[in-house]
Amino acid sequence: MYYALIGEEAPGALETRLAVRPEHLARLEALRDAGRLLLAGPMPAIDSPDPGPAGFAGSLVVAEFDSLASAEAWLAEDPYVREGVFARTRVHPFRKVLP
Repeated sequence: MYYALIGEEAPGALETRLAVRPEHLARLEALRDAGRLLLAGPMPAIDSPDPGPAGFAGSLVVAEFDSLASAEAWLAEDPYVREGVFARTRVHPFRKVLP
């Protein structure tokens, strides 16, 4: 089943986000390579594809996991979580309808 993994950015986390981004992307690429990633990306804090110093409001990942518990465990190991980029996280079951 798919799960939506949502991370809400901690204040002042942009520098840390940028520092650990390569490790974060490597984990997402592993999901992609396994055919489990539906979509992933950051949510800019302002209405711009490149928010610059305004940073990000958080990130969204929609990927396939065996269970809610395994999705939560995967997210708990993400460098954005470990390094405090996210102030809080949520995981919800997700059902793709369109396209």
